[in-house]
Amino acid sequence: MDIAALSIGMNQARLSQNVGIALTKKAMNTAEQNSDQLLKMLEAPHPTLGKSVDMSV
Repeated sequence: MDIAALSIGMNQARLSQNVGIALTKKAMNTAEQNSDQLLKMLEAPHPTLGKSVDMSV
């Protein structure tokens, strides 16, 4: 294999790795935002939640 082809192959591998890392970071950020929103929802319950009980059969 000549030097030019080796260089191209290495650059393509590096690009592929960088794209994979960027996508993983994006997925992690999205998951973190979703979990933050879920925790905020759980901290502040709805004002009428648990105030009444439905006893109908």
